Amino acid sequence: MSYDPPRPAGRLLLTPEDKEAPYRARRLRLLGLGEYPEPALDAFAERLAERTGAPYAMVNFLGEDRQFFAGLTIPAARPPSDGEEAKPELGRHMARDHGFCPHVVVRRKALVLEDVRDYPRFAGNPVVDEFGIRSYLGAPLIDSGGMVLGTVCAADVEPRTWGKSGLETIKSAAAELVARLERREADGLPVL
Repeated sequence: MSYDPPRPAGRLLLTPEDKEAPYRARRLRLLGLGEYPEPALDAFAERLAERTGAPYAMVNFLGEDRQFFAGLTIPAARPPSDGEEAKPELGRHMARDHGFCPHVVVRRKALVLEDVRDYPRFAGNPVVDEFGIRSYLGAPLIDSGGMVLGTVCAADVEPRTWGKSGLETIKSAAAELVARLERREADGLPVL
């Protein structure tokens, strides 16, 4: 069963097929994740934003049809200046073909995009046009059973040189969160 049909020619972004989506959705339901905002995950995203210096940071769980930001920090909305069109505000839900996290999940490894416009595959992504995202740093949340639950990520509206330290930061944040989730699950406590 394919959840990501091929896109029409003329659009360069191809969201990869995610064959684990049904299994991940079931696992997330068992963990009680991916449906409701979690204050602890919002705090985690806030710390990640501080660590990376990025205005956006998210803990993202991907289901079969959508992405859900259970942890989210975004910049305060500002009114558009004269002649500028207002950008939509990022909410908790996003279509599966928006953003870069679906690529991280299928690749099963971190993704660093210093300027998304340098990559034709990613430059046409709706988050570039809708939210003005120009750089991205994300890593998968892989549990001890090998299931990718989602991602932790940071994004900016300016090109960024994330460098090796950015990559190490996002990978350690992912490992930290997975350990925390598994510890809570093993203790029989609510996940967060």
